[in-house]
Amino acid sequence: MFLGTTSLTLDAKGRIAIPARYRARLNEICGGKLVISYNPLDKCLPIYPYGEWLICEQKMEAVQDQSVKFRSFQRLLFSYTNEVDMDSNGRVLVPQSSRDEIGLEKDAFLIGHGKKLELWSAERWLQTREKEDELLVESLRSSSERMHIGFTL
Repeated sequence: MFLGTTSLTLDAKGRIAIPARYRARLNEICGGKLVISYNPLDKCLPIYPYGEWLICEQKMEAVQDQSVKFRSFQRLLFSYTNEVDMDSNGRVLVPQSSRDEIGLEKDAFLIGHGKKLELWSAERWLQTREKEDELLVESLRSSSERMHIGFTL
């Protein structure tokens, strides 16, 4: 499981250094073979260990929806998805097209998100966090919401 938030800087070649706390696990579960995808809703780049991506791909292929919207979504998703390898120094090249799509230039955040990681432009992450934190606090002000998740302010 991947947890936590790390501030990163892309190098001149467009690579990120995977934090040391994730490297051993990634080498263990996928030999450093990763898949960088695209999340058009959040404008971030999910990074999957190869095996986890295969599970997602199988689920996507099993969907019976053949609507224009779903096929367009699949096309968009797959067109920005790339297999990459973590090098011996724990670096991963983020494809230029993927960087462009989320506005990632230099400063980034790598977010642990369970079975995957997410790469965000620093600006977008900070904006999203601020907005989502406000919505969460509003929601938690409701006693029923606090009771539902077992959280008190």
